[in-house]
Amino acid sequence: MDNYVNLLKLCVGAETVKDLTDWQASARAKGPDGLPRHVTRMWPKRAEEILNGGSLYWVFKGVVLARQRILRLDEVDRGDGITRCGLVLEPQVVRTEAMPKRPFQGWRYLAPKDAPRDLTGARAADSAQLPPKLLAALADIGVR
Repeated sequence: MDNYVNLLKLCVGAETVKDLTDWQASARAKGPDGLPRHVTRMWPKRAEEILNGGSLYWVFKGVVLARQRILRLDEVDRGDGITRCGLVLEPQVVRTEAMPKRPFQGWRYLAPKDAPRDLTGARAADSAQLPPKLLAALADIGVR
């Protein structure tokens, strides 16, 4: 049985995985250690399980298309006295099978058994060329 949990998050402001990787290459997307991070308002109650091997699965325009391993959770204070959670991510973005996901606010927990599988080699390259809506339609009919 898996002893970790993943997070699922909408990738707001990015329409493609390339948009995400381009953003994460910028200095604004990195923490003081140079690693990409995503800052969120709430601290996950299941932090220990997340840090035991969990990833952040990114949803682009209603479709899960990629993930990044979560390395640690940092406290972030943007000068307003509110402590936020910085999800410190592995720099490598891993393409996944397309999995449709309805819109939601914040983040959700995602059990390993429910997570889309990683794509490798030619499948990852091929999926990078297709628009998210087409990937979602193919996933809906069982073509992955």
